Amino acid sequence: MPRRGALPVGTLLVLLQLALVPSPLAGCLLDPCLEVTPNTTFRCTGLNISGVPDGVPNTTLNLDLSFSNLKSLGSNYFASVPELELLDLSRCHLHTIEDDSFMDLHRLSTLILTANSLQHLGKRAFYGLTSLKKLVLVETNRTSLSELPIGHLHTLQELNLGHNSITSLKLPGYFANMTSLRLLSFISNKITSISRGDLDALREGNRLNLTLVLSLNNIKSIEPGAFAGIPLAELALRSAFENFMMQTCLRGLAGLQVSRLILGEFHDKETLQDFERGILSALCQVQMDEFVLMCSSGVEDDTENLFNCTGNISTVRLVDLGLSEIPEVPVWPKVKQLECKKCDFEAVPAEKLSLFKELRVLRITQNSGLTSFEQEFEGLSNLEVVDLSENRLTFSKCCSPKFQNCPKLKHLNLSFNSEIRLTGDFTNVKNLLYLDLQHTTLVGPGSYPVFLSLQRLIYLDISHTKTEVKSQCTFCGLNSLRVLKMAGNSFGDNKLANNFKNLSHLHILDISSCKLEHVDQSTFDALSELKELNISNNKLLTFSPAVYQPLQALRVLDFSRNQLTVLLGSAREILPDSLVLLDISQNLFDCSCVYLDFLKWVRENQELLQNQELMLCHTPSYVANVSLPSFDLSSCHISTTKVASSVVVLFCVVVFLLLIYKYYFQLYYSLVLLSGCKHSAERGDTYDAFVIHSSKDQEWVTKELVEPLEGGAPPFQLCLYYRDFLPGVPIVTNIIQEGFLSSRNVIAVISTDFLESKWCSFEFDIAQSWQLVEGKTGIIMIVLEDVDKALLRQRLGLSRYLRRNTYLEWKDKEINKHIFWRQLTGVLLKGKNWNHEEVKLM
Repeated sequence: MPRRGALPVGTLLVLLQLALVPSPLAGCLLDPCLEVTPNTTFRCTGLNISGVPDGVPNTTLNLDLSFSNLKSLGSNYFASVPELELLDLSRCHLHTIEDDSFMDLHRLSTLILTANSLQHLGKRAFYGLTSLKKLVLVETNRTSLSELPIGHLHTLQELNLGHNSITSLKLPGYFANMTSLRLLSFISNKITSISRGDLDALREGNRLNLTLVLSLNNIKSIEPGAFAGIPLAELALRSAFENFMMQTCLRGLAGLQVSRLILGEFHDKETLQDFERGILSALCQVQMDEFVLMCSSGVEDDTENLFNCTGNISTVRLVDLGLSEIPEVPVWPKVKQLECKKCDFEAVPAEKLSLFKELRVLRITQNSGLTSFEQEFEGLSNLEVVDLSENRLTFSKCCSPKFQNCPKLKHLNLSFNSEIRLTGDFTNVKNLLYLDLQHTTLVGPGSYPVFLSLQRLIYLDISHTKTEVKSQCTFCGLNSLRVLKMAGNSFGDNKLANNFKNLSHLHILDISSCKLEHVDQSTFDALSELKELNISNNKLLTFSPAVYQPLQALRVLDFSRNQLTVLLGSAREILPDSLVLLDISQNLFDCSCVYLDFLKWVRENQELLQNQELMLCHTPSYVANVSLPSFDLSSCHISTTKVASSVVVLFCVVVFLLLIYKYYFQLYYSLVLLSGCKHSAERGDTYDAFVIHSSKDQEWVTKELVEPLEGGAPPFQLCLYYRDFLPGVPIVTNIIQEGFLSSRNVIAVISTDFLESKWCSFEFDIAQSWQLVEGKTGIIMIVLEDVDKALLRQRLGLSRYLRRNTYLEWKDKEINKHIFWRQLTGVLLKGKNWNHEEVKLM
């Protein structure tokens, strides 16, 4: 018994085999790297290594060694992968990077060193990185910039020093030469003050593209003039000041030239600062184009001062504030773009907003309490874009009365609201180009033409608006429309008629999820310029060539999630040459071999077909859920040998069935007869003779044959079908069992009617078989005198039998009758068993 913790013998043998025998399984288990992209991208994480893994080729462009145990990098550490463009060394327990560690990585553009406690950096640690654009030194235990040897990285565009312990923003002089820098992040450091001269290195050169991030620092003071003359693209100062120090610090920004200034808090910060009254007045000396204020409480109590120093700013964004109304608007404001996102408005403040006479773009979005739109915008002659989406607006009289004297309005977004009633009056906004009403319940469209005056509109989205298109003039007036989206709505009787007759310039049409069951032939006749059609998720059974023939400019067609069984050859032929994307997935495809040409077409056009993994067989049941592109086409090909064999077998079966049909009684007799022969020794001779005759000769048989034989001396017992056959038993069974097998002899009465009767012929054939099987003597043939000799000769079997055997002839003369009875009784007496009475009678 092995000791506790010891490996079993079997396990040891397996490990020994993997170690000594180079098998494919062993290679898979021992390979430390995942090849994400062949020969170019490798992920080798969590390894205990001292260099680049051996399995990584020299063609590698992207290498991820994160979470490995490297500890230190020596000279030319990555010499085996000179083509690297991205190198991720996050959390590799690095404490030392020696000189020339990255030497000759001339193509490396991204180097990530996140979460390494770097204690020693050689002065030449980053030499050789002549193309480096992004350097990430987050959580690398940096305390200052002076010991950071990056002055030679003139191509650097992003430097992220976030989450370190840097206390001073004093930029070394080499930053003056890093003119390509676009992002410099000090987020979440320990910077407490910014002094004049700290940013002097940024004064030289054009820095209009540089973003400086100082968020999540505890800045207590900014010395006046520290930012004077500094041109920046963006300055982020979210959660960057200690309480009650913000106003003082903001005054230190005097002289700053910035395109975008971002102030505010983070929601996940433990304590949020309250803005002091008039705090934003400190920004009056800052030259900026865009001002962003986010996640700040207390602003709602200082609305009269909010715009005091922002009157000359072109763009103002107020995000996630507690504002319930628009602040006091300064005289002659210069604001051209205003956004109020996630505020606490209950009604659209159109009157206050109408004071921004220069306003071009207005966005009031994601206000959960915004339900009313009663006020009117008036006199905004420069207004071009209004976005009131993702609120809870409910209003009527849309849309001309809401926008008095707003002739330049081109974009109107009222999507994702509650309910809007369209009146059809767009007189004041007749220059609209884009109208978005999606996911808002609409009252009006579909019943009458509400868009008549929007002659210039090129984009209309009324998707999921509970619109039912009843009128064929629903889209009348939209003569310039290029894009129409109305997914999730419905059409009268679930049928597309001539609803798009005036949309001759339409390029994109989305009518998906509209419960469509039928499309009229003339529906798309006017859409000769249509490039994209989405008619998916409906209930269409066919793809009629006559319907889609006019769409010769089509590039994208989505016919997925319908009830199509096959795309017929006639339909495939009318698909335009311009078509580059076709989606017919998730239909009810019939994969019967009768549609083999369609299955071949699917295999040959896989570049055209989208979502092929969702193209599955629906019928027949034995191939259900089989992928159409991978369908085994050979299963539908039948070989010549199989065809010939099948034909031969079928022919034999037909012949066999015909023979059974023709000789049914004979076969049945043979089976019964053979079965009866097994017990022939046990059977007695009940009758002296079984009489075969035509039913039309029954009178002669009764008077001339039965009465003399059965009433004579000695008497003979005859078997007659009309008297002795058992009722309820098949005729064939009676003939064989009660007739032949119970009689010593067979008497056949040959007449013209006998020759014409199929039953008599059948009985005579059986009689011959009976004679052969039972080993009896001849059959007693009685030929009546009026028999048609010509008809007798046609019966070859009977005629031949009469020529070879003696037979009796019945003639209506006394001498002939005397001879006839003497011969007949003589034959019947042979083999007869006499009882006592019969002997006495004889």
